[in-house]
Amino acid sequence: MGRKIILVLIFVFAFSIAGYAVVQYGFLGASNAGLVAFKLQKPDFEISPWVDVLYIHIVTALLALIIGPFQLFMKPTKDRRRRHKLLGYVYVSSVTVSGIVSTYLSFFATGGWIAGLGFMLLDVWWVATTLTAVRKITVHDLQAHKAWMLRSYSLTFAAVTLRLWLAPLVLIMGDFEAGYRIVAWVCWIPNLLVMEAVIRKKAT
Repeated sequence: MGRKIILVLIFVFAFSIAGYAVVQYGFLGASNAGLVAFKLQKPDFEISPWVDVLYIHIVTALLALIIGPFQLFMKPTKDRRRRHKLLGYVYVSSVTVSGIVSTYLSFFATGGWIAGLGFMLLDVWWVATTLTAVRKITVHDLQAHKAWMLRSYSLTFAAVTLRLWLAPLVLIMGDFEAGYRIVAWVCWIPNLLVMEAVIRKKAT
C-alpha cells in the first residue's frame, strides 16, 4: 500500500470518527450512544459526574485526532511554521488534558479492571510520548521530536482502531463486555508496535 493511500486513509478515518462523535454526542446526546446506554442498564451506575468528564475527554481527544495528520504529514514550510507551532500547542494541551481525565474514566471502564488497566496504560503512554516529543524539540532534536510525535499519534489513533476492532471482537466473543476487555488493549498496542517498526525502518 502506497504512502499516499495510507495518508488518505488516516485522514478519512480520523475525520469520520470525529464527525460521528460530533453527531452522536453533540446532537443525539450521550445517553443514546451505545456504550453509555450499556452502562445505564446497570442500576449502580451514576452517570454524573462521569458523563461530564467523558465530554471533556471526547472534545480534547477529537482535537488531537484531527490536528495530528496535519502536523505529522504536511511539511512545515516557512509559511506553515507559525501554524505548525500553534497547532502543536493545541495538540499537546489536548492530549495532556484528555489523558488525565481518561485516567479517571478508566476506573469506570466497561469490562472491569482488565479493560480499565488497558485504558490507563494507554493514557500514561499517550501523555508520556507526547511530552517526550515536546522535550526533544526544546533541545532542537528534530528527528527525535518527529519520532516521538509519531508514537504519540499512533496512540491518539486508538480512537479509530477501537471502533474498528470492537464490533468483530464482540461478535467473536459473543459478549459486549468480553469484547471490550480485549479492545482496551488491541486498540493501541498494535498501533504502537507498527509505528515503532516504521520509525526504525526510516532510521536505517
